[in-house]
Amino acid sequence: RQLDAISSRFLTNLNEHTPLLPASEDTGQAMVFVDVDDTVIDVHSASKQGAGFGYQGSRGLNTLLATASTGDSGQIIVGQRLRKGSTSSARGADKFVSDALAATTRINSGLPVLVRADSAYYSSTVTKAARDAGAEVSITVRMDKKVKAAIGTISDDAWTGIEYPEAIYDEETRAWISKAEVAEVPFTAFTSKKKSLHAAGRLVVRRIPELNETKRTAGQDPLFDLYRYHAFFTTVDKDRFDTVAADQMHRKHAIIEQINAELKNGALAHMPSGVFNANAAWAAVAAITHNLMRAAAGLIGGRMSKVRAQTLRTRIISIPARIAHRARKLILHLPTKWPWATDFARLWQAALSPPRTVLS
Repeated sequence: RQLDAISSRFLTNLNEHTPLLPASEDTGQAMVFVDVDDTVIDVHSASKQGAGFGYQGSRGLNTLLATASTGDSGQIIVGQRLRKGSTSSARGADKFVSDALAATTRINSGLPVLVRADSAYYSSTVTKAARDAGAEVSITVRMDKKVKAAIGTISDDAWTGIEYPEAIYDEETRAWISKAEVAEVPFTAFTSKKKSLHAAGRLVVRRIPELNETKRTAGQDPLFDLYRYHAFFTTVDKDRFDTVAADQMHRKHAIIEQINAELKNGALAHMPSGVFNANAAWAAVAAITHNLMRAAAGLIGGRMSKVRAQTLRTRIISIPARIAHRARKLILHLPTKWPWATDFARLWQAALSPPRTVLS
């Protein structure tokens, strides 16, 4: 927890040197998107503290992550927490969301915040934590009886085609011809809870044709079209995001999987200790390292601002260079004909001062 506090303060101080969540001034739709998800770090020894079999069926430790991003920035990690491998995804998520939003608020430039998550985090406590922090939510719902009943009230003419894989744009009608469609209905979530936990918003539903032959009528075409429904609950006002835009915005929650992949390709490829707290500290330091690399990429700018962490390490960090001492000066010997020399010089100048080239 002390390292969590250090990570949060480090993020705040880093933001004073380079804006971590920049946004275009000319767009009224700008928001900060806070994505919440968990991932399992596989371990291969039962002697590691906290190791257990989770939802993936493999032995590991569970890491809960929260990232923040805008349309003009990469993703930074605003919260991380290591948990037992057998824990459920949503355990402690409400307090975690509160902490992540507090860290986001300290580096946010006044933009509205939207919390996105999958159905594991569809709960009254998580929603209340986000709302109490002044954020909106967009969370995938579970298909319970109440949700199915709400979907059943949508009329057939309320569905709108959306841009989806293999969709075709019709120039004459100026509409997407797609097998995927979206619609929405007003919805109040968590009505089975006490009134203070009720949340009024919109239920946005996406439907696609059912192609699973085992669920279709065997031996003949079905009399009626069969669909698979995917719904999410959001408190974002319709004036900000209409039905189609809200669906597109929610589907982009999948970008957090990129952070999971980058961490597993780096520091979280393994847990180095058998002690749980040491591994929790390792995860916190991994988050600090990721944010430092994202800040460096932002200072470089251009195409380098959104490259993957592995690319940044290969091009800028893990370079064949050496430091020499001469006449009370530090001289950094860099490779000749290095394709990323300009990017490195731009980073050096932004962080320190213009580098001087010494020909030897």
